[in-house]
Amino acid sequence: MAPKTKRAKKPGIWDGLYGEIQVKRVQPYEALKAYVCPGCNRDIPEKMGHYVCVPVEATDLRRHWHYACWDRRTVVTS
Repeated sequence: MAPKTKRAKKPGIWDGLYGEIQVKRVQPYEALKAYVCPGCNRDIPEKMGHYVCVPVEATDLRRHWHYACWDRRTVVTS
């Protein structure tokens, strides 16, 4: 049986598909709303520090991430 080969994964939104990602740290006292983290699909409650990540070429795709989810994500390089 031939060994399986992995297909090259195309870069996604968070891997630079829409240019550089600007990352801003939101302090707990600045977090006035709840959000859903795209990394784990769990809530980021009010008053919890997190990151706001914005693709430079697609600012409408801004998302709020838990610190750990953003820091541990797997980055695809082309």
